[in-house]
Amino acid sequence: MDLNLSGKKALICGSSDGIGKAAAEEIARMGAQVTLLARNREKLEKVKASLSTAHDQEHQVLVADFDDLVSLEFELNAHLQKGNDYNILVNNSGGPPAGPAHKAELEEYVVAFRRHLMANQILAKALIGGMRKSGYGRIINVISTSVKAPLPNLGVSNTIRGAVANWSKTLSRELGPDGITVNNVLPGATETLRLTSIISNKAQKTGASEAEVAKEMTAEIPLARFAQPEEVANAIAFLASPAAAYISGINVPVDGGRTPNL
Repeated sequence: MDLNLSGKKALICGSSDGIGKAAAEEIARMGAQVTLLARNREKLEKVKASLSTAHDQEHQVLVADFDDLVSLEFELNAHLQKGNDYNILVNNSGGPPAGPAHKAELEEYVVAFRRHLMANQILAKALIGGMRKSGYGRIINVISTSVKAPLPNLGVSNTIRGAVANWSKTLSRELGPDGITVNNVLPGATETLRLTSIISNKAQKTGASEAEVAKEMTAEIPLARFAQPEEVANAIAFLASPAAAYISGINVPVDGGRTPNL
C-alpha cells in the first residue's frame, strides 16, 4: 500500500495542538513538507521543531486567525505568492461552545459559520489551483460525528458541521474530474483540550465529578475509552496518501463505534 508522501506539500490547520498537531506529525513522517497553520506562533514553532525531516523536508509556519477572515486571506495569499503550492489541505479548527440550539444567540451561529465554512472556503479556493497543476490533490475536513447523528447540547456545532459536510460533498463532485479528492474525518470523543473543557463544563452544571462525567461518556462508546489524537490523525494521513486515490466524498467516523447509525 502506497503511503509515501515524499515530494508532497501539506497545509494543516489548527496544528498547534490536538488532532491537527497529531496529523502534522504523521503526515511529516510519511514524507510530506508540512506548513503548520494556527494563531499562536510560539506553539507552532515548537511543533515545527518536533516534526520529522527524514525526507529532507523544510517545514514552515503560517500564523493566521480564523476569526479574522480578511487577515486570513491576506496572510494566505502572501504565503502562496512566495511559490508555496500545496497538494494536501487539512481543514481543522476548534468547535463552537456547547449549548442547546434554541438558546444560542445569532452571533454564535455567525461566528461558527465564519470560522468553519467560510475559512474552509478561503483555504480550498486558494489551494485548488496548485493541486490541479501538480496533478495531486487531497482536501480533508476534520468535523464531527454529529453530521450523522446530532449530539446533545451541541446545537451550534451540529448545525455548522452539517453545512461543512455538505459543502465537502459538493466539492468532491466538482473537483473529481481534476483528480482531487475531498473527504471528511469525523472524530468521536478524543482526548484533546476541547474534550477536557466539555467534561469540566458538564461537571460544573451537574455537580458530578469530572471522573464521573468521563466514565458516563465512555460508557456510551463500544470500545469503552476515548480516542487518542494520533488515532484520528491516522485516518487523516491515510486519506492524504496515494493509497486513498479512489476514495472521495465520504465521511469517516473515528469514534470507537459510538455513532448509532451506518
